[in-house]
Amino acid sequence: MRMPPPSCASQWRGPAAGLPKGWAACRAEEPTVGLPKDPVSSARVVQARLQPTDALGFTGRPCPTHSSGLVRALHRHRPALLPRGTTIATPTVLASPQFHREAKNKGAGPRRRARRARWAELRRRPVRHPGTAFALFLPGAGRGAPPGNPCATAAAFPGSPLAGGPGCAERKWAAAERAERCCGWDLAELEGAGERSAGGPRGPGERTAAGPVASAAAPGERGGDGAPGRVGAGASALFAGLQDLGVANGEDLKETLTNCTEPLKAIEQFQTENGVLLPSLQSALPFLDLHGTPRLEFHQSVFDELRDKLLERVSAIASEGKAEERYKKLEDLLEKSFSLVKMPSLQPVVMCVMKHLPKVPEKKLKLVMADKELYRACAVEVKRQIWQDNQALFGDEVSPLLKQYIVEKESALFSTELSVLHNFFSPSPKTRRQGEVVQRLTRMVGRNVKLYDMVLQFLRTLFLRTRNVHYCTLRAELLMSLHDLDVGDICSVDPCHKFTWCLDACIRERFVDSKRARELQGFLDGVKKGQEQVLGDLSMILCDPFAINTLSLSTVRHLQELVGQEVLPRDSPDLLLLLRLLALGQGAWDMIDSQVFKEPKMEVELVTRFLPMLMSFVVDDHTFNVDQKLPAEEKAPVTYPNTLPESFTKFLQEQRMACEVGLYYVLHITKQRNKNALLRLLPGLVETFGDLAFGDIFLHLLTGSLALLADEFALEDFCSSLFDGFLLTASPRKESVQRHVLRLLLHLHHRVAPSKLEALQKALEPTGQSGEAVKELYSQLGEKLEQLDHRKPSPAQAPETPALELPLPAVPAPAVL
Repeated sequence: MRMPPPSCASQWRGPAAGLPKGWAACRAEEPTVGLPKDPVSSARVVQARLQPTDALGFTGRPCPTHSSGLVRALHRHRPALLPRGTTIATPTVLASPQFHREAKNKGAGPRRRARRARWAELRRRPVRHPGTAFALFLPGAGRGAPPGNPCATAAAFPGSPLAGGPGCAERKWAAAERAERCCGWDLAELEGAGERSAGGPRGPGERTAAGPVASAAAPGERGGDGAPGRVGAGASALFAGLQDLGVANGEDLKETLTNCTEPLKAIEQFQTENGVLLPSLQSALPFLDLHGTPRLEFHQSVFDELRDKLLERVSAIASEGKAEERYKKLEDLLEKSFSLVKMPSLQPVVMCVMKHLPKVPEKKLKLVMADKELYRACAVEVKRQIWQDNQALFGDEVSPLLKQYIVEKESALFSTELSVLHNFFSPSPKTRRQGEVVQRLTRMVGRNVKLYDMVLQFLRTLFLRTRNVHYCTLRAELLMSLHDLDVGDICSVDPCHKFTWCLDACIRERFVDSKRARELQGFLDGVKKGQEQVLGDLSMILCDPFAINTLSLSTVRHLQELVGQEVLPRDSPDLLLLLRLLALGQGAWDMIDSQVFKEPKMEVELVTRFLPMLMSFVVDDHTFNVDQKLPAEEKAPVTYPNTLPESFTKFLQEQRMACEVGLYYVLHITKQRNKNALLRLLPGLVETFGDLAFGDIFLHLLTGSLALLADEFALEDFCSSLFDGFLLTASPRKESVQRHVLRLLLHLHHRVAPSKLEALQKALEPTGQSGEAVKELYSQLGEKLEQLDHRKPSPAQAPETPALELPLPAVPAPAVL
């Protein structure tokens, strides 16, 4: 078929040139009418110009010159109309037979022949846009395009059936091709296609929603511009497993369109077979199109709703009927659906089925474990089944949580807040068990005894390696967290459960009364021969700092009661039991390390000499306080004893039990604001067993209690005894001591004498080897001191300030009546 060049409009001058009236109107309108900037309106104009409508004023076919003008307009407005990379070719099927007859009868000059040659070249070679991935060929354009198959070399146009719904592009070109064989136009069909395609602006997700179906090229093939196809790159993962179930996907549609003779019918059949099988839906979808609802949005909402219903049904199956029947149903469902586990949209369903199965087949567990993405996506119930046979993998999951737990505990010890009421031991046991790490470990363990044993083994190993007592705290908190959830599978097999439960009640009340003391003693005496290893776990639970704190406070309280009762420590069974528990907790590391599970022997001198010495200190304090309250005429010149028995210092250096009780007695007198007793005992704390006096827990409690003696920091002798005689002796060799001193000064710097404060600032200055925490605290202290200096007036300016003398105003004398 020969066609004239597009510039033959000079011979068309309306009806006088022998053309119908509609043709003249169309040609006269073409050079001046462009396309709107709005993509939807532009698409409507293009469709209207490529089909005969009454709005254009003609009933015949559109002229080829008019079509070429639309092609040029498409090139100008391509970014607004077509997706990136659309290739536009010149139509060759829209020529009128009448036009060819008239053009053939007219002579052709050189200029006309040149234009005709350029037109033919343009028809054979479509215009390309480099760097694109889509192509849009009109029927018959280019070489090698089969005359009756516009989709053989065509790619999707936005809104077309290939892009997820019926659109105007393929219908438009197909209708134009049919018009070449017959003169009649199905106006209603074209208008309906235009309404469906122009239902609203489509987003990027709608244009490529169908994955590989959105372009005729398969994954890995090239589009019309020679660039690798991008849309189908992830199609294999998006629709993985559909072929195994016999469900059609993009590859099936590609094969169908490649081999079919009538692609539009093939697409319609594909949509019918794979769409929602609801007869009433066919009439409802066009109604949604008129309201601008994309087909993708509708089908996605239906899919999401069905998936939610399916998830609910799976959960219902897992909770209804007999165990054997429901597990059989779930296993059958898993076998049918596991091939879709890598399909993101259906993966939650497969994971839900696996979650409710008490025993997932080993083969499928291995497949999940081998794929990192699937392993991360599966529920913790499935991971438990993987962990129980893979201790290394479980250790990798638990290790970050254990590190986080230790960091949280240490940061609590170094908090800037100094208070007796709000310190490290203030939170209740139940509050502590609500922490993130304990809760996550509880969920990871569930009811699996094997995983619980693994966690305990991790805690024992780390406790032996680091001597960090916070691992003992976590061991008790994990057990009590499972107790709160009533996990009988674990609590019933842990021999320490009842002992830990009773001790947890004592920690909550911060005191061990006589009734619970007898219960704890019964648990210790109930350890049978051959089960001595239980003592290892019991000692680890008693080594918990919260347990040590409770036992030590109870010991000091019992000593005070014995003073009032005039009873020696060796005659108090409750006190002896407290010392027995305290010794078992403090010897936990040695017991687990040596694997010799025996209760440590209690030193006799601890009961017969050291504790009576502490009771004598209590008597001295009481006697001094009574003398101070006597009337002046009855008061004798009594001075507080300032000497410390040498045996007391020796006990603190050689016996751990004596050191622990002695340190808690120091904390007790500090809370009571007994400055004299504190200054008397401080020299004995410089050298203690294992440097317990410079441990983080004791210094944390001591600095909080010293906040009650804020007024005493203005005294030179008190600061010298506290800082120079005790704290600064260990500051150079222990960075943690320096941090605690800085914490104390940040809180009480305004109470310290300026001369002493300056000396302390120089003594605490960080070195090059100091950590970031020390440098940060020191900089904060410097800022505080600068602010304090600005508030105080300069000593040179103070005398120069004149006294404020205001003259009294003259008041007239009242009139005499």
